[in-house]
Amino acid sequence: MECKTAIDEEFLAHAPSLKFIARAGAGLDLIDLEVVKKRNTALFAANEGNRDAVAEHALGMLLGLLANINKADREVRRGIWNREGNRGVELMNLTVGIVGYGFNGRATAQRLSGFGCRTLAYDKYRPDFLDKNALSVSMAQLMAEADVISLHVPLTNQTRLMLNDDFVAKMAKSFFLINIARGEIVSLPAVVRGLQNGKIRGACLDVLENEKINQLSDEQQVVFDYLSQSDRVILTPHVAGWTQESYVKINEVLVRQMVEKFGTMPPV
Repeated sequence: MECKTAIDEEFLAHAPSLKFIARAGAGLDLIDLEVVKKRNTALFAANEGNRDAVAEHALGMLLGLLANINKADREVRRGIWNREGNRGVELMNLTVGIVGYGFNGRATAQRLSGFGCRTLAYDKYRPDFLDKNALSVSMAQLMAEADVISLHVPLTNQTRLMLNDDFVAKMAKSFFLINIARGEIVSLPAVVRGLQNGKIRGACLDVLENEKINQLSDEQQVVFDYLSQSDRVILTPHVAGWTQESYVKINEVLVRQMVEKFGTMPPV
C-alpha cells in the first residue's frame, strides 16, 4: 500500500538546508506551495511526463465503457452470449467536454480528434485558447452540450468535490464521466445517485475519494460496493499515468528542469 507524504510546514521544518523539491509525477496537492515559496525552495514537477499515458488510458476506459467490453467479456466467460444487451454507443456521435486543458487535457483532445467526435474544453486559467483539437468554451456551454465529461484538473480547494449533486443536476444531458485526475475532485455518492437516476450514463474512474479500499468507512463501503458491482462503471487502481514509458519520461522531465534551473544537476 502506498503511503502519501505531505510536504507541509512541519515536514519542511526538519529540512532547513533543502534546496529543491522534485515531484515525480503530476499534481502538487500534497505540497504546501505557500510554505515552499516562502522558503525560496525550488519546486519541480513532471506534469507532462505522463500525459501520453493518461490520455491513452482515458480513451481506453471510455471506449471500453461505450462498447460494453468489460461487461461482455465477463458474460461470455460465464457462457452468456448476449449481443443485443451489449449493443454499444459510437464515440464519433458524442460531444466530449474536457475540464482542464493542461498537458493531460491537450493530449486527450489530440487523441479524440482521430475519432471524429466534437471536443469542447474549458480551462479557468487558459480562456480563449486556440487549438485545432478542441473548441474553447465556457463551463456553462460545456455543461449544456457535453455527452462526456473528462476531468483533467488538479486538486485544489476550488476543485475539491467540484463534481457533486449540483454539478450533475446542472448538466443538460445525461452523460458519461471520466475521472483520471484526483479522486477527491468527484463525490462518489453523487456519482452513485447519478447512475441510479439515469443522469450519469456510465463512469470511468481511475481514482477514488479514498483509495485505501481496505480501510473504507461504512458509508464509503456502500458506495464502493455499488460502483464495483455496476456494469456501467469501469474502475482502475490509479494507473492512468503508470506505464513503462511514463516512468522514464517523468524522470527525464525532472532532470531537464533541474539542469535548466541550476545549469547542472544539483548536489543531493
